[in-house]
Amino acid sequence: MSKVKVFRLAYVDFNSKNADSMVEYYTNTMGYRISEEVDGVTYLSNALDHHNIVITPSNKKGIRRYGYQLDGNLSLEEVQEQLHVLGINSTIKVDVKPGISRLIELQDPAGNTIELFIEMEQTTVGFGTSGVVPHKLGHVAFYANNYNETIHFYRDALGFSFTDKIGESFANFLTCNTEHHVLNIVASDETRLHHIAFQLKDASHQYASSDLLAKQGYPILWGPSRHTAGHNIATYHYDPEQNVVELYTDMDIFIPELGIFEPRPWHEELPLKPKVWESLSAWGTEFEVDLAKV
Repeated sequence: MSKVKVFRLAYVDFNSKNADSMVEYYTNTMGYRISEEVDGVTYLSNALDHHNIVITPSNKKGIRRYGYQLDGNLSLEEVQEQLHVLGINSTIKVDVKPGISRLIELQDPAGNTIELFIEMEQTTVGFGTSGVVPHKLGHVAFYANNYNETIHFYRDALGFSFTDKIGESFANFLTCNTEHHVLNIVASDETRLHHIAFQLKDASHQYASSDLLAKQGYPILWGPSRHTAGHNIATYHYDPEQNVVELYTDMDIFIPELGIFEPRPWHEELPLKPKVWESLSAWGTEFEVDLAKV
């Protein structure tokens, strides 16, 4: 077990075959603001950070890399040494992107490129005044080749904690803070994004967001419904490049010291501890789109 501790997912960098449409979606639909454009790459923020979403023009689409912030108790050199002890190769890079002067680049066992950093420039562009305007980027879910090895990597090398599963060999939820999950690793024989998720204020924010998405041509694929694992009330839709996007509220809060979730009136048992769930919807709602196959 290493002493490395990640405490949040800070940004997601997309490869995009139609970067203009993705930038249009994140500015006019999601309400993000452009903090910087460099060499055709667009950096977008939803308030404080230099970037939370990056759109990189490419001849392919999908995830380019994920960015996680470290707690700062170790220097990047000490983090690299901790990773090296676990047999994980990494590279410290300097001034390779705006907003972050130094970072560690490495690959997880599934083949995702991840970047670890301690400090990001606080550009403070403020929240958007139109569009969905989520509170923050909350989590990602990805299909993972070598999913067992990948789960161990995030737990043992980066300090994530296991929370829940759906099925013994399907969805595996991990957190690096008090939110029910920051990662959902889905068992598969391929590695690709399952969905990216943004936190909303409350149910009224979710209803208003669904109205806005419908008006702008982004129909809701699944939801609203309350999930079993995490109990977040969620909706899902496609962005312009068919990446699945979740908007959620009301997610469970994990208390790692007690190994339980903060009690809520809708919890099926008290105290609620990490467990294996058998279905996706706590309300028993069934939808035409199967989230297990998006």
